Amino acid sequence: MEEERTHIISALVLHKPGVLQRVAGLFTRRGFNIDSITVGTSEKEGMARMTIISRGDDKVLEQITKQLNKLIDVIKVRDLEHETTVKRELCLIKVHSPTEKIRSEVIQYAGIFRGRIIDVSSETLTIEITGDSDKIDTLIDLVRGFGIKEIARTGPTAMSRGIKTM
Repeated sequence: MEEERTHIISALVLHKPGVLQRVAGLFTRRGFNIDSITVGTSEKEGMARMTIISRGDDKVLEQITKQLNKLIDVIKVRDLEHETTVKRELCLIKVHSPTEKIRSEVIQYAGIFRGRIIDVSSETLTIEITGDSDKIDTLIDLVRGFGIKEIARTGPTAMSRGIKTM
């Protein structure tokens, strides 16, 4: 039995309404789960790049790739290898910080993780942090004791290292 692992799938698609819905529908019909998906304009006019994180063995990956390639709006699909991929995530964390002492501690933690304070209110600080999921999870765990009011995460986006393009 093959080992289940996380796959990073990069898909170049036409940038038009309904494409995301068709891709998500394909996953639903086939019983594949999407752990996260990010979509944005690409370097090519009229195209968008989707980064899809999914779990499964190599057979699942092969099925996902074949099914995505059958969609008319999908131009190219590639499985990105973890070792040769740059992967980053953005996270906003709103932390309860009603006192100067707590504010100071939260600001120090943000600095250690190269995060930035992007909003301040009388009761909260909002941290912006980018990095890999482990880095973000660690910061979240550290500030959890102060009281987290809200978290918004993008999910990872990725591209291959070096000169390789899609």
